[in-house]
Amino acid sequence: MSSAQIEIQLIASLVAIACAIPGTFLVLRKMAMISDAISHSILPGIVIGFFITQDLNSPLLIVLAALTGIVTVILVEYIQKTGLVKEDTAIGLVFPALFSVGVILIAKNANDVHLDVDAVLLGELAFAPFDRLMVSGTDLGPKSLWVIGSILLVTLGLLLAFFKELKISTFDAGLAASLGFSPTILHYGLMGISSITTVGAFDAVGAILVVALMIAPAAAAYLITTDLKRMLVYAIAFGVFSAFSGYWLAHWLDASIAGSITTMLGFIFLLVYLLAPRKGIIAVMYREKQQRIEVSLLTFLLHLKNHNEEEERHVNHLNEHINWQKVRSKSVLELALKNNMIVINDDIVALTEKGNQFTSQAIDYIMTNEDGKIEHMKDDFFLFRG
Repeated sequence: MSSAQIEIQLIASLVAIACAIPGTFLVLRKMAMISDAISHSILPGIVIGFFITQDLNSPLLIVLAALTGIVTVILVEYIQKTGLVKEDTAIGLVFPALFSVGVILIAKNANDVHLDVDAVLLGELAFAPFDRLMVSGTDLGPKSLWVIGSILLVTLGLLLAFFKELKISTFDAGLAASLGFSPTILHYGLMGISSITTVGAFDAVGAILVVALMIAPAAAAYLITTDLKRMLVYAIAFGVFSAFSGYWLAHWLDASIAGSITTMLGFIFLLVYLLAPRKGIIAVMYREKQQRIEVSLLTFLLHLKNHNEEEERHVNHLNEHINWQKVRSKSVLELALKNNMIVINDDIVALTEKGNQFTSQAIDYIMTNEDGKIEHMKDDFFLFRG
């Protein structure tokens, strides 16, 4: 493996970590699409910074781009607070307008400068190792590595310094204000870091991959855990894994590195979306099936409670009178037997003491309709779920 390959993977990994940290808080604050808005609307800030300095490597570009990102958030929130449109509509109004201003400025005033719209959007990690940082004739490595590394160090420092404040303001802004924190300052600080991270990764990976790295790992982590620290760790792990695996996928297919990394991010999210233990589609479908069987069991136990006639308590009654299919009838009977709710003698079903107690409490629940009580009952009585 060549040094260029190592540098590309290292840059991609640092970008993934730098994006995952603010991305986690954006997902939790239900502001995922604001990252897309920022990634496009900071273009005029970059262009204006270039006009002032005539240097694409000037730190002023990052500063002005970050300020433009904050302006984007302010405009979106101002339009949203009017109550005339929702947040997604406000985002759709603001960032195309600002992005268009940047495109026009480039077309009119910077046609002869390497400030290409396609490169800004798509990026090309394969070229990152060729743009070196030279100090007194000494090669210190790719510029992108130093830029992203510096931004990552600042982001990690701010995260460690303000983790408690960010956590409280993310989940309960009112509590944060009552404790003396300023949710507004924290909010715009987060937006500022998101903007700086986005523009710092522009030249190397492009806006599209920045958005993907901010949102996809955090969204996948959100489906796995409700613990903020674990969510940050999982988001970083998903991002870094996608960076490495995406690079080698691109190497194998001879395709775009940024496109391959984004594809891996989508693949990882799909796997988590399907297989997450609690929030995954398969787990949700299983719980729904479980709940349907449990409701059927409760219906059958209530029927037994209200009827003493043998013909009403015969096992065939499930098919003949309650009109259940044989598979469903068998599932209900097996679940009732497993939980020691019934006994069957000569195909006649009777409630056990445990089944009678559960059914009596279920009737009380139905009469009082107290929310959540029946699930607590199931936990108390059911050793086996449907």
